[in-house]
Amino acid sequence: MRILVTNDDGYHAPGLAVLEAIAAQLSDDIWVCAPSEEQSGAGHSLTLNRPVRLQQFGERRFAVTGTPTDSVMMGLREVLDSPPDLILSGVNRGANLGDDVTYSGTVSAAIEGALAGIRSIALSQVYSAETRGNDSEFSAAREWGAKVIRPLLGVPFAARTLVNVNFPPRPAEAVKGIRVVRQGFHDYSRGSIVEGRDPRGHRYFWFGLHAIEHTLDHGTDLEAIDDGYIAVTPLQLDFTHHASIGAIAERFADPAEG
Repeated sequence: MRILVTNDDGYHAPGLAVLEAIAAQLSDDIWVCAPSEEQSGAGHSLTLNRPVRLQQFGERRFAVTGTPTDSVMMGLREVLDSPPDLILSGVNRGANLGDDVTYSGTVSAAIEGALAGIRSIALSQVYSAETRGNDSEFSAAREWGAKVIRPLLGVPFAARTLVNVNFPPRPAEAVKGIRVVRQGFHDYSRGSIVEGRDPRGHRYFWFGLHAIEHTLDHGTDLEAIDDGYIAVTPLQLDFTHHASIGAIAERFADPAEG
């Protein structure tokens, strides 16, 4: 089985090394093609206004001066001589839960793989104040990653779908298990913008995502993580709200509404 590994935290990120170790439990045919620098929050963006450069760091190891989407495209079109059987993206340092998936470069790399018709899985490690930066930060992902991926290899993925996996912020031995759940939602109205001043006195702003509240509806990825479980969520790329098509179409079909 050929595996293409990528991420959005950058080629040198510790989570990428964790993912390579996970992939090594599944195959010995592993290829790396990741952004050369951190691209968190890049979403499904594509670099169009400057050249993208491909750097080789070793056998089957490459970095791209672009986004996670660029990395997958370059991996599929320039690096590999045949398509991989599996694309793994991550392990992201931080959660990709609920509607955060629309911002996530980690998930978007898997989206690009899904668009290419390749089985694709995004993996993220949620962290807390207790686990951030210490030896247990990636503990759950490191020990549970292959256990989560193996069953997914035998499941047919529908066209234009992918799977999003989040590991809870606790040591591997404290993880309660795995839940297959739906996507939850955040309350973005409570997000904050933090203002500061640079040395020249000019204003700048940071998005304070830490202030966003979770809506812990039953059966969601947010609830699963909060309860200490690994959240496995199948995602689809069809954003169409099918229930609204009829009502909106009627408005355009009525000449009196023109």
